[in-house]
Amino acid sequence: MRLVHHFLEQSAERFQDKVALVCDGRRLTYAEIEEQANRLAHGLRARGLQRGDRVAVWLPNSAEAVVAIFGALKAGGIFVVLNTTTPVGKVARILNNCTASALVLPARQAEDARFLQQAVPSLGTVILCGDAPSPAELPGLRWEDVLGAAPPTRPPCRTIDVDLACLIYTSGSTGDPKGVMSTHANVVFATGSIIQYLENTPEDIVINVLPLSFDYGLYQLLMVFRFGGTLVLERSFAYPAAVLRRIEEERVTGLPGVPTLYAMLLQMNLSPFDLSSLRYMTNTAAALPVEHIRRLRARFPWVRFYSMYGLTECKRVCYLPPEELDRRPGSVGIPIPGTEVWIEDESGRRLGPGEVGELVVRGSHVMQGYWNDPEETARRYRPGRYPAERLLYTGDLFYMDEDGFLYFVARKDDIIKTRGEKVAPREVEEVLYRLPGVVEVAVVGVPDEILGQAVKAFIVCGNGVRLTQQDVLRHCRAHLEDFAVPRYVEFRESLPKTPSGKIDRRALAEGRG
Repeated sequence: MRLVHHFLEQSAERFQDKVALVCDGRRLTYAEIEEQANRLAHGLRARGLQRGDRVAVWLPNSAEAVVAIFGALKAGGIFVVLNTTTPVGKVARILNNCTASALVLPARQAEDARFLQQAVPSLGTVILCGDAPSPAELPGLRWEDVLGAAPPTRPPCRTIDVDLACLIYTSGSTGDPKGVMSTHANVVFATGSIIQYLENTPEDIVINVLPLSFDYGLYQLLMVFRFGGTLVLERSFAYPAAVLRRIEEERVTGLPGVPTLYAMLLQMNLSPFDLSSLRYMTNTAAALPVEHIRRLRARFPWVRFYSMYGLTECKRVCYLPPEELDRRPGSVGIPIPGTEVWIEDESGRRLGPGEVGELVVRGSHVMQGYWNDPEETARRYRPGRYPAERLLYTGDLFYMDEDGFLYFVARKDDIIKTRGEKVAPREVEEVLYRLPGVVEVAVVGVPDEILGQAVKAFIVCGNGVRLTQQDVLRHCRAHLEDFAVPRYVEFRESLPKTPSGKIDRRALAEGRG
């Protein structure tokens, strides 16, 4: 039996003095992280944490966040990583939803800690990291005091692999936070499958600029600690030049990114940086435009580029083998090792090549559902072939080619219905990305009394390029059916983003972005 915290423990046994984490100017070995996680686990247990209790980690990407994740697991708990940009009122709702028993957060957020102690009745332990902005008494325990008073020995483990390891909160299509329940077995399978196709080895050095609250960012940590590599953990990609310098300095081999990150890279002058150590890049969270893939391939011809698709409810679904990029640049590939997928219509009939329908996922990575939300769980997770088996209905529209390669069409909720026709936003976006100078695009449907919905395009230009609405419409008329040509075009300096770096389509459609 293998558990998630065994990733750290086994790497600490194999590579005791190897640098596991580079973060905030610190270099921590596997042995050091193992010792600190053991101390935190003892500290949590001494304060009443029981097997299966939820431990919330509301910290930026940091060594303390890494230790808190593994310490919670070693204590028998379930970790819940929260994005640092989440407002405290929403944090309170999440903590009440999962009845969190413990919370780790920065000492500078002492006032938030006081509010949450009052707003979340289940919260028995609050641990604060770092220096407080004032000498006033902190509303909780100091991180240093908890670790300093606890032994460094590995605590006894009563967890088994069907126990929950973490809750990952995702807003989904409704906007209400839902906690996706992941067992140890789910995480062990998903990390193993991804490591297999990425061909990771202990020599890999992976940089992560994505928040640990986002499953794509979290899994960089879990995977690296499983295969015994080194994780270079950054706060964000807000200062691209600094991140590129870090890639050069640390001889990074793996760069996981999202479309926003790659759009920024493509606008930069990369000549001052030695990025030759990069072995692979990955993209998920949202489909990368084909034009961006082409340009990235030209900029980084020696790098293996993996275009992928996944969602929190099962972590990863598919990946495109890099050798297929030139033949199928619009595809997100084949199912990850050990899994099965197919496409269904609304009546449940399996569809053949070229037919568009909902993607269905089967495998050990399919999570357990949503915490304390049986109705939404029943909608997305449905009975499978065998008793008690669950399939994931993704809510995403796909089609498959004759060779079994998958192509993302749209979220069901994003399909634009105009003039009695259905328009997939991605089809329009791919056409717009072919215009020179276009950096980012979002196409949404907006209410229209005559059309039902009208197609609206939001466009960000870069490199000094200036386009007009007429330029855009002329280009679209030459490459799209007439009903798919945008009725409205709006140029922006930037587009609103979700905490995970995706373009916030809902905000644009609702006029909030």
